[in-house]
Amino acid sequence: MPSIDLNADLGEGCGSDAELMPLLSSASIACGGHAGDAASMRECVRLALRHAVRIGAHPSYPDREHFGRRSLVLPPETLLASLSAQYQALAAICREEGASIAYVKPHGALYNDACRDAALAARLAGWVATLPGAPALMGLPGSRLAMAAQDAGLRYQAEGFADRAYRADGALLPRSEPGALLDDAAALAQVRELVLHQQVRTKAGESVKCRIDTLCLHGDNPAAIRQARQIRGLLDTLSVTVTSAQM
Repeated sequence: MPSIDLNADLGEGCGSDAELMPLLSSASIACGGHAGDAASMRECVRLALRHAVRIGAHPSYPDREHFGRRSLVLPPETLLASLSAQYQALAAICREEGASIAYVKPHGALYNDACRDAALAARLAGWVATLPGAPALMGLPGSRLAMAAQDAGLRYQAEGFADRAYRADGALLPRSEPGALLDDAAALAQVRELVLHQQVRTKAGESVKCRIDTLCLHGDNPAAIRQARQIRGLLDTLSVTVTSAQM
């Protein structure tokens, strides 16, 4: 029976974490860079443990004002110090709660920048390779980040997006452009294409290969809970198991 990991970005102050968590197999938890604090991290970790959901760290550029969606040019040591502080904040709570961090997924602009910038990708992969427990790194398939993870000897989890439109180069359509966020019908159609055929249809109508290990639904999307339930229903209909076991 085919299977897929279903993840969402949580702990971002959207008020939907408790309802989303039971629908997921992985949760990427904001750890202070763009959103989140000790209380929200602890709440998410406890929810993840309660529902047997895999935990990932979701660090970002230190930019709470813009929710981590603005590219920043920082000295490498400054960026890595911030990422380390974010990761360690979540790791400390995980230790206290008897949990562990399975993967690292950069957030927002940091994610997009690292997927296309080889130097930044190498920096991020090199940092993740130093973390205890050998967490995996998550990002777009076929990206600079994927190549850097391979070079660093990391497990890489290629991610597809249920609720975002794609460009012809396999990158996500910027949120500033019309149609970047998919409605329910389009999201379900995209999930079907990603899971069954490992491809997506771009805004221009082209089919682009997109071989993925995990499927993301954005937790800050107002439609997240509704779409998560619809996606789970579709995957059940398709006899696709939602699990992180293959990771």
